[in-house]
Amino acid sequence: MNPFEMAVMIVLIITVGRVLRARYGDTPDKRLKAMKRLGRSGDPDADAENQRLNAEVARLNDRIRVLERLATDPARRLSDEIDALKDK
Repeated sequence: MNPFEMAVMIVLIITVGRVLRARYGDTPDKRLKAMKRLGRSGDPDADAENQRLNAEVARLNDRIRVLERLATDPARRLSDEIDALKDK
């Protein structure tokens, strides 16, 4: 068997093996993809960070809603809101 045929056979064997493993076997990505779908990475530190970031995003969304409300309200209502905030 010449070197070219041997290289082709090696590539063919590796390709068939990967296709079969991806189709029927458990690949390392399957568990990781399933955990990502559930919002977990498997790393407790990363999960805690994700929860902290989600809380931060929710807080920022609330602030944006308030700012949008203030920006779209008539001038009189805006003035009343500012005065109410000053009194707090």
